[in-house]
Amino acid sequence: MMERDLEMRPVQGVLWMLASGLSFVGVNALVRWLGTDLPAAQSAFLRFAFGVVFLIPTILPVLRAGFAPGALPLFLGRGVAHTAAVIFWFYAMARLPVAEVTAIGYLNPILVTLGAALLFGERLGLRRMLAVAVAILGAVIVLRPGLRDLSLAHLSQVCAASGFAASYLFAKRLSGLASAGAIVAMLSLCVTLGLLPFALLNWQPVTLVQLGALAVVALCATTGHYCMSRAFAVAPMAVTQPVTFLQLVWATLLGLLVFGEGIDGFVLLGGAIIITAISANTWREARLRRRADEVAAAL
Repeated sequence: MMERDLEMRPVQGVLWMLASGLSFVGVNALVRWLGTDLPAAQSAFLRFAFGVVFLIPTILPVLRAGFAPGALPLFLGRGVAHTAAVIFWFYAMARLPVAEVTAIGYLNPILVTLGAALLFGERLGLRRMLAVAVAILGAVIVLRPGLRDLSLAHLSQVCAASGFAASYLFAKRLSGLASAGAIVAMLSLCVTLGLLPFALLNWQPVTLVQLGALAVVALCATTGHYCMSRAFAVAPMAVTQPVTFLQLVWATLLGLLVFGEGIDGFVLLGGAIIITAISANTWREARLRRRADEVAAAL
C-alpha cells in the first residue's frame, strides 16, 4: 500500500501543478478582461487588499510573534521589489495578448538563477549557463526586437519578470528566518501598503463588478500559490516544472476563444524554448541532488 502511495505522489504533483496553472490563467483572464479602465496600481492594490482580508487569520499571529533579527529589512525589501513587479505586470497584462505576457513571464526562473549566482555565490556551471543562454534566445524570439516595434507594455512585462525574480531571491533568504506562512502573510501586507500611495495618486471610481472581479483575482491567485506549494511538497520539481508549459497553452486558447487574439507562432516557439531550458536544468539538478542524497545515505 505504501509503495502504491509513493508511486502516486508524482501524479498528485502533476495534478496540483495543473490546478495551479489553471488558477493563474483565471487571474490572467480577469485582469485582461478588466482592461485599462482602472490604473494598474489601483487594480493591483485592490487585488492585494482582498488577499490581506483572506490572510488576516495568518497575518495577526505573525505580527504578534515578532520577527527574527534581520528579517524585517528583508520583508521590506521583498515588499518593494514585489510592489514594483505587480504594477508592471498589471500594466502589461491589460495591454498585451495573454499568451505573450505568459511567455515573457517564463524568464523569471532564469533571472532567479542569475541572481542566486551573483548574490548568493551559487555555482553557475557550464550547463546552467547554457540553459540561461537558451532561455534568453527564447525571450528574444518572443519579443522579436527589430522585426516589430516593442511597446512600453513589453518592457513593463520584462521589468515585472525581473521584479518577481528579485522577490523570490528575498524569499529564499527569508526561508531560514521565518516560516512559509509568515513569508506569504508579510508579502501580502507589505505589497498592499506599498501599492496604496501609488493607487491614491490616480484613484478612479470603482464599480461593484470591478470589485467582485478583483476579489476573484485574489482568490484565484491564493489558490494558485496553495496548489503550487502542494505540488512541490508531493513531487520533485523535475516532474512538476514541465507542467507549467501548459499555462502557455491555456493562455493561447484563452486569448483566442475569449478575447479574439490571434495565435502567434513566435510566442509559442519562444515560450517552448524557455520552458524547455528551465525544465532541462531543473531535471538535471534534481538528479544531482538525488545522487548526492544516495551517496550520503550510503556513508
